[in-house]
Amino acid sequence: MTPQVDRLAVESIVREIVLKRLGTCPGKDRVGHPSRLVVNASARHMHVSPQDLEAMFGPGHQLKPLRPLFQPGTFAAEETVVLVGPRGRVISNLRILGPVRSTSQVELSFTDAIMLGIENVPLRLSGDLEGTPGTFVMGPQGVVELNKGVIRAAMHVHMGPADAEFYGVRHRDLMKLRVGDGAAVTFDQVRVRVDPASRLEVHMDTDEANACALHLAKQVELVKP
Repeated sequence: MTPQVDRLAVESIVREIVLKRLGTCPGKDRVGHPSRLVVNASARHMHVSPQDLEAMFGPGHQLKPLRPLFQPGTFAAEETVVLVGPRGRVISNLRILGPVRSTSQVELSFTDAIMLGIENVPLRLSGDLEGTPGTFVMGPQGVVELNKGVIRAAMHVHMGPADAEFYGVRHRDLMKLRVGDGAAVTFDQVRVRVDPASRLEVHMDTDEANACALHLAKQVELVKP
């Protein structure tokens, strides 16, 4: 039997290669010192509430960090779940990201949503879940029915206040991201998310990363329209 490949592990390896290729793009985490712009492909994953975590993994269960992610305090957990779509289609080994949140949500690419059989999955920022479809999520100890919470994550950039000041943007503004040189790809609607604890990083899904050949990109540029 051919062993299954952990998609998140593959994404981690790809990110390491990309970071070696990418140059810097000006932002400022402190006066006179530019922040390096990092662009990462975010594979499908789940954020889970404490209640749903216990329902799927047993009473008192807590997430076990597998490896840290780029944003401070966030991590890929050891725990994975199975999504069950409306026509019995499944996505296995969906990684949970920590820490826990007040409400569970599942983030998929457009291709993932088609594979699962869920139609009209909206493009939303994380946490904006009203009017979104739900799904069944199965863990080793139980199954949770989400009445809402399945989204396609809108491309966004995390940044701290100093970077926001440098670029001249505010929380929820829109920016443009140019990936590559020559015949580059430009994404027009990159949502700005400003938080004092954030590091300068753009998140795109795997469909978007494939479309712009992110793994081959040597230049990235973030600009205000």
